[in-house]
Amino acid sequence: MKAKKYTKECADEVIKSLGIDVKQIDKCVGDPEANVDNPVLKAEQEAQIGKGSRGDVTILPTLIINNRQYRGKLDKSAVLKAICSGFQETTDPGICLSEEVETNECLENNGGCWQDKATNITACRDTFRGKVCECPIVQGVKFVGDGYTHCEASGALRCEINNGGCWKKTQDGRAYSACIDDHSKGCKCPPGFKGDGVNTCEDIDECKDKTACQCPHCKCKNTWGSYDCSCRGNLLYMREHDTCIGKDVNTEVSWGFIWVIILGLAAAGVGGYAIYKYRIRRYMDSEIRAIMAQYMPLDNQGEVPNHPHHGSV
Repeated sequence: MKAKKYTKECADEVIKSLGIDVKQIDKCVGDPEANVDNPVLKAEQEAQIGKGSRGDVTILPTLIINNRQYRGKLDKSAVLKAICSGFQETTDPGICLSEEVETNECLENNGGCWQDKATNITACRDTFRGKVCECPIVQGVKFVGDGYTHCEASGALRCEINNGGCWKKTQDGRAYSACIDDHSKGCKCPPGFKGDGVNTCEDIDECKDKTACQCPHCKCKNTWGSYDCSCRGNLLYMREHDTCIGKDVNTEVSWGFIWVIILGLAAAGVGGYAIYKYRIRRYMDSEIRAIMAQYMPLDNQGEVPNHPHHGSV
């Protein structure tokens, strides 16, 4: 020790000076270069934790993980690999995915998994044992699919990420999208367009297809995503009925409708009042006739017969 010679020979001399059998120590340590189980350490492990099947990391003069001894000269990367092998797949800590421990298989051809290069969203997830193709969850939006060829955003917030994978375009100051927020998935071209909703949505020419603005006095002009319809002369176009009417007709019709309502209410009031008067008159007549019948015979009643006095011959 004083000569600063930290060798096995020096260690043996120190052990001998303490009265310890060097051969027993060598038997306990075993061959540090051999990659075989050490029976003494195996017995010590069983004495400490038993013979159960649960995973453990035991630090002895060697490294034991999940009942397997890692012998030999263990450097940092070897120890990390041994420890990381004890974790279940997809539960590996970050250190197990470092470059000095494992190779990131997602770096080459995205691991053969699905990828959206426009948003840099990928289904490839690197693990200690390799890669996993699994549709991800991004900003609370869950992607669904096989993870290899297809992953599609789903849920209420799907349009927030890459427009849900649907078609979207802005032109002439107007923006249209084939992604519908209240749909869990899928794409549908908006009204005025036709297509698959994913790659293309083409404008429908309502004028050429004669699906709108076809009244005799109408003049049709196609626009992107819609159409403009005008009427000749002093006419007004009604889109819901696809027809042209006079601008003053609308006002006349409105006032005419109001007058019809007023006259109808007036007629109902007069009729109700007449019925009320008729029923009151009949009721009063019946009451008066009942009272008069108590004092004098009426036309519809016969004369009261005279009864002879008692004792008359």
